[in-house]
Amino acid sequence: MPSTLTDAAAALRAGTVTSAQLTEAAIGRADLADAEVGTYLARFDDYARARAAQADAELARGEDRGPLHGIPFGVKDILAMAEGPTTAQSLILDRAWGAGKDAPVVARLKAAGAVITGKTTTMEFACGMPDETKPFPIPRNPWDTATWPGGSSSGTGSGVAAGMFLAGLGTDTAGSIRIPAAFCGVSGLMPTFGRVPKSGCVPLGYSLDHIGPLARSAEDCAAVLATIAGPHGSDPDCVDAPFAAPELGGDLTGLRIGVVREHHFPADADPALAGVFDAAIAELGAQGAEVVEVSLPYWTEMVTADMVTMGCEALAYHRTDLAGRWDDYFVATRAMLALGATASGADYVQAQRVRRVAQDALARLYETVDVVVSPTAAVGAPAFETLVGADGSVDIGGLFSVIFTPYWDSVGNPVLALPMGFTAAGLPLSMQLAGRPFEEATVLRTGAAFQRATEWHLRAPDLAATAVAA
Repeated sequence: MPSTLTDAAAALRAGTVTSAQLTEAAIGRADLADAEVGTYLARFDDYARARAAQADAELARGEDRGPLHGIPFGVKDILAMAEGPTTAQSLILDRAWGAGKDAPVVARLKAAGAVITGKTTTMEFACGMPDETKPFPIPRNPWDTATWPGGSSSGTGSGVAAGMFLAGLGTDTAGSIRIPAAFCGVSGLMPTFGRVPKSGCVPLGYSLDHIGPLARSAEDCAAVLATIAGPHGSDPDCVDAPFAAPELGGDLTGLRIGVVREHHFPADADPALAGVFDAAIAELGAQGAEVVEVSLPYWTEMVTADMVTMGCEALAYHRTDLAGRWDDYFVATRAMLALGATASGADYVQAQRVRRVAQDALARLYETVDVVVSPTAAVGAPAFETLVGADGSVDIGGLFSVIFTPYWDSVGNPVLALPMGFTAAGLPLSMQLAGRPFEEATVLRTGAAFQRATEWHLRAPDLAATAVAA
């Protein structure tokens, strides 16, 4: 199977592969390793085969719906899809929620001819952590199944890495696209807030939630964004800003990149991080970019604002169920949701005021640079035994001391996470490229130039070894 969506789309049009073959290869990889990796909550094998056959017939007739036509695709199970229930990986969510309907982004995938192979695992309600006492798969990292694949778009990240589909949808409220992209060694794009309609998605933070793609490459992410972006009347936050996939060739001459190190190299960072990051920055410079050191304004305040805002907005959605069905929630989920009750209304309002202040300050920084680059996380994928306590609790403060994603959810800018190397233990390391609002094209151009010069995004875990371990 071609390793990228872009390569697969070209092969389909060249006649060297069919959608049916791509889909059977994806199903075969799921048969091989999903029991151990936990990518899927629900598989739609028969549906996918029928969609692939339809795609092949359409392409043979010259009916080309675009680059996603005939491509195996995964969808995170907090997005409504008519072919199966949306569970949010929880006992709580009413199975009638979204029944028989497609979220706008899912409808756009179908219209583009994507072959949706199933609904992928998530953290419960896109927060919390895995809980072995509940009847759901435990998402694991295909690079090392003793480690976390990141969340909350866990199955989408692991599925792309393992080749169970060529691209998928995730959501991002504090890093839930970029964290699994980082830990699974793939590319993940959080679009500008308001670029993609979020209706038909189980909410976590109403003013923070983004829907975006995970795939092998920046070019793949551009193709998916061009399909799912654009206004929709069901989402009042979604602006009239459709996205056309740009030309991603050429070097980075004329681009000014701001490098952020402050707050991103803690004492417990992986020993390989500094060298890997420096090499990535050097490559961006070699591609013609001017590289300068910068600091992000209101770093601590924006991380705090993300947690306060998410906690309050999530509690507003879950308050009744938390009061009546406390034990049905995962241990870590209910603890995180309950944190929202520790913030006052004044705290919430102040967080929104400070978000506006930081957005203004960040806009002034972007008068001097075009893209900001930093590590996505200071470590490779953490082992479950170090992540989740014996009582199911998670040290959120400790976790986000080595993961650097929440800042960007607070301000809403577009951010692309992409692999830049590996730890000594063979786990992926990642950097994130952030641009001005609605300038995804610049971010994707930067990522594509880096990926043309490197091959980190093409590395894949050994599924045969995973299957043997299982």
